[in-house]
Amino acid sequence: MRHPLPRVLAVPALAAALAAAAGCADVEGLHSEGDLGTVRAPQTLWKDIHPDPPPAGQQPGTAAVVPGLDKVAGGSMRDANALEVVRADITSSAEQDGGTGRLVDPRAVQRLSLCTQTVDGGPDCPVRPAVLRDVTGNGKEELITALDLDGRLSELRVYTVRDDGVIARILSRRAVLEGVEVAAEHLAVREPTSNPEQVAVSDYVWDPAAGVMNLSQLTLDACHTDGPDSCAPSTV
Repeated sequence: MRHPLPRVLAVPALAAALAAAAGCADVEGLHSEGDLGTVRAPQTLWKDIHPDPPPAGQQPGTAAVVPGLDKVAGGSMRDANALEVVRADITSSAEQDGGTGRLVDPRAVQRLSLCTQTVDGGPDCPVRPAVLRDVTGNGKEELITALDLDGRLSELRVYTVRDDGVIARILSRRAVLEGVEVAAEHLAVREPTSNPEQVAVSDYVWDPAAGVMNLSQLTLDACHTDGPDSCAPSTV
């Protein structure tokens, strides 16, 4: 339990506070320390310019059904072909945005052509190995994967099976994936920043009302460098 300070200490403390507010006291009395700076309100740039609203079917925070896929009777992404899901989603997204890059990087379809018809897509396939985790809390596993566009940028995707067996994308993120971490119903994406000693961490959480993984928190985390162009999670 914290004990209150003795009352005798309150007077000097109050005097010090008043002196700081009014100026410094010396043998000649009070004098000003000069202009300590002016606090200014934030200035809004380009206040009259706003982005157009997203086209129909591209509203943020909504799940997207992946077309052209059979329904999954078991209700788990474990029962689906991960590469087929990614291929159907990327192809459909590229057709919808017409190569503008709103939904998927224009290079994605060409990169997918490197994948063979084997289960893992072959040695040159840029689709990362499928990771199955329950991020919705319903006891069934979702599919987490990413399509690497080049040596740096990737298209992160998370898919789930709805109650009717339809496969839906519940998270889409184009990013430099410094790291991806999964815990319970959270998915954290770590990305580099302009400060080499810090990474940006985007924490996505399952939103049952919206049926998607929504961004819940954006923070900065310290990192250490294990080599060129790498920033591993801090062990502190």
